[in-house]
Amino acid sequence: MRKLVVLTCACLLAVPAMAQEASHAFNVHDLITMDRISDPQVSPDGATVVFVRRTTDLEADRGRTDLWAVGVDGSDLRRLTTHEASDFNPRWSADGGSIFFLSTRSGSSQVWRIALAGGEAMQLSDLALDVGNLVVSPDGQHLAFSLEVFPDCVAADAGEMDEEGGDDARPEGGHAVVACTEERLTERQEGKTTGRVYDRIFARHWDTWKDGRRAHLFVMSARSEHAEHLHHVTPGLHADVPSKPFGGPEEIAFTPDGQGLVFAARVVGAAEPWSTDFDLWHAPLHGTTEPTCLTEANQAWDTAPTFSPDGRTLAYLAMQRPGFEADRFRVVLRDWPDGEPRVLTESWDRSPGSIFFSPGGETIYATAGDVGEVKLWAIDVATGMARTLVGGGHVRSPALAGERLVYAKDNLRRPVDLYTAALDGSDERRITDVNQDRLAEIRFGDYEQFSFAGWNSEPVHGYLVKPVDFDPAKSYPLALLIHGGPQGSSDNDFHYRWNPQTYAGAGYAVVAIDFHGSTGYGQAFTDSITGDWGGKPLEDLQKGLAHVLQRNPWIDGERACALGASYGGYMINWIAGNWPDRFRCLVNHDGVFDMRSMYYATEELWFPEWEHGGPYWMNPEGHEKHNPVLHVDKWKTPMLVVHGANDYRIPESQGLAAFTALQRQGIPSRLLFFPDENHWVLKPNNSIQWHEQVLRWLEQWLVAPQTSGAGQR
Repeated sequence: MRKLVVLTCACLLAVPAMAQEASHAFNVHDLITMDRISDPQVSPDGATVVFVRRTTDLEADRGRTDLWAVGVDGSDLRRLTTHEASDFNPRWSADGGSIFFLSTRSGSSQVWRIALAGGEAMQLSDLALDVGNLVVSPDGQHLAFSLEVFPDCVAADAGEMDEEGGDDARPEGGHAVVACTEERLTERQEGKTTGRVYDRIFARHWDTWKDGRRAHLFVMSARSEHAEHLHHVTPGLHADVPSKPFGGPEEIAFTPDGQGLVFAARVVGAAEPWSTDFDLWHAPLHGTTEPTCLTEANQAWDTAPTFSPDGRTLAYLAMQRPGFEADRFRVVLRDWPDGEPRVLTESWDRSPGSIFFSPGGETIYATAGDVGEVKLWAIDVATGMARTLVGGGHVRSPALAGERLVYAKDNLRRPVDLYTAALDGSDERRITDVNQDRLAEIRFGDYEQFSFAGWNSEPVHGYLVKPVDFDPAKSYPLALLIHGGPQGSSDNDFHYRWNPQTYAGAGYAVVAIDFHGSTGYGQAFTDSITGDWGGKPLEDLQKGLAHVLQRNPWIDGERACALGASYGGYMINWIAGNWPDRFRCLVNHDGVFDMRSMYYATEELWFPEWEHGGPYWMNPEGHEKHNPVLHVDKWKTPMLVVHGANDYRIPESQGLAAFTALQRQGIPSRLLFFPDENHWVLKPNNSIQWHEQVLRWLEQWLVAPQTSGAGQR
């Protein structure tokens, strides 16, 4: 047995008695109404950060976003936009005197500009389609963004952008594509029929039925006098730029001279549902040259193009195994424009996310998961050696600010704020405190990281969050949270859907375990779940729970409930038939119930094909090996089933089937169904309802007097 390792966060200080009297335990209303910071962007002179701040409007049932600014030294926090519509995606002008951004204030998402000194915002684009994913060229002359257009409308756009931002071959340029798309959408809306014809699968994705449109790149001048000109950068490209559903501006970069774009796109034809072959492409702004593929030799995922300060090196992220979305990203360097790629981080067993260069180009800064946290790292460009700069939570959106680093960070007790640090990671300072008043009124549960000997006696990590106002003399029920992915992590962050503190605030001990298959512990650990969904992870959960209970006698292990979503929901269904006597209740959110029907109804086929060894008909044994439906006869534990009608990743039939299996056998069960939610519950009031129903289910089975034993019908 390995020696217990417990890492207790040094920041967990006891709350003074007087503060406790004036505060309350964290709850779902606190979670929903917290202000959220995102997309920090540093000014060219490194002195100011502009960022998006979201507030929640429960009456309107949505989040509202505005632009704010703060000095890198933490001074002069101020609000830049105040419109009731959403303002987002800020990007600085080259001179730092103004900010370009996207806003819905005109009735659709368009490009706007506002001076840093304040004043009225000016609308720059007025297109019939929503603008997304705004990027500004290094010289400040051009704006790139995405529009949803019909690919066969592109033949109308044969022009090129001239030096003044115009279109010297066809004045209407990209406007012809927009007009064609608008006309088709109008015809559909006014037509008498509603049927759509599909000749390929991938008819729907994530939460949207496809209508034939693609996200394509367009460029317009940043100068208001030329803003009416629109150039279509990706005509004829049968791909979405950026990728769907989660791609953003990080997949698009202007070339150092501002005369071209490098972007990620998957151009694979009918293989799109089972391919992860995203490539980097280069498209010039001038001339009629079609986009050129830069990474054709790699059949796996290439993304996140980033140029060095001197413009001589292109850095990007690349996987090596086609068809595997959880493969490790390597940092790859390529002399621009036509050098050979060189893998920089082959010996670093972590998977970086965002990357950018130091001022001199000798270092690449990157975020990457590491043992239950997402840290900021420095990678030596000469050797590929990586070292940790900043930890202590989940680091997000890092950037350079002169001789300092700026980044967002959160942890299990604190939502996202902005921080700065020296280039070596020292001298960390928090420069915003946007939830200061709310946090002063809230009590959180203390947390600690632990490790234990899991499957094959290999080390496995997890977090224990104690109930708010913990008293070691009392006994507390337990909530075991199981993360999704499955290649994900229950890391040290402030989650807005599965936040352990909502359970700690309700009086539960909370345990979250990074079982085999989780990220941040090396690629071999992540790979170990493939083909073994119900094996190693279940053993890790069993051993981890026993470990926590043995070392924390104040937890009442007889009053325990397991909860999970996505893969976590799959594991709940698997536990119901393979660990049926352990829990008093279960919560299954968007969980896989039947592997066969799941394969034929989901959209991203590369995922089940990699995880279970190919298409179902080629390897049915691989899909059936850990299929929950085969063990329904052993189900007996009360279960709450939650599903959304717009979940096309794990279709609603999976949740309905699980509920049918429960009800038909007379097992206490409940279905919470959202007709307007996808794989996640995003609307504020729906989120409140979700939390209230889940906590009510836990209270019914873990707190209310029981007339029968755990897991009994």
